[in-house]
Amino acid sequence: MTFSLAARCARTGQLGVAIASSSPAVASRCAHVRAGVGAVCTQNVTDPRLGPWLLDLIAAGSTAPDAVRHTADTEPLVAWRQLTAVGAEGGPAAFSGEYALGLHAQSVGADCVAAGNMLRGEGVPDAMVEAFAAHPERALAQRLMDALAAGVAAGGEEGPVHSAGLLVADAVPWPVVDLRIDWTEGDPVAELAALWRLWEPEQDAYVRRALAPETAPSYGVPGDL
Repeated sequence: MTFSLAARCARTGQLGVAIASSSPAVASRCAHVRAGVGAVCTQNVTDPRLGPWLLDLIAAGSTAPDAVRHTADTEPLVAWRQLTAVGAEGGPAAFSGEYALGLHAQSVGADCVAAGNMLRGEGVPDAMVEAFAAHPERALAQRLMDALAAGVAAGGEEGPVHSAGLLVADAVPWPVVDLRIDWTEGDPVAELAALWRLWEPEQDAYVRRALAPETAPSYGVPGDL
């Protein structure tokens, strides 16, 4: 009941995740990024603890494949989990446990990895990887949104999708993009794309407000965030 793509931008070093699900607030439980370290999804019957765990392993020197392999070998309930990871360097990795729900699949690209469960077709992750690779000149967040839209076009998941999220880490300790549609009866991927278009022109200004407020644009309101 979830499909996602974790990726890095070879050009900028950004790391990010795009994810959608029939469950509520999927990004709050399943998507994890850390600047300079990696991007991870832990989905299916989700254990949110595995996201920081995988990122800690990568930060300590493991490659993404080693981190996923170690987790698969040592986590006692891993048969219920679906994991993807990409580090700042090296190849991405994926794991799907034997109890992954419904039709499930995964696809690994040069700088990205996609996976899903309860899918309408096995080709959903492949379509996401292909869409992500199509325009390397675009911002990572846009490429992630392209991948998510391609997943929907390829069939998405069996049930109606109700939530979606977009998460990107850059050079600062907090995500520079953290956008969510936690529940809608409409089209959460389209709504997330609209939210990204609203956020994109403001993204750099919000970072400047944190690091150099004296040079940052302001709306002239004291205490403006």
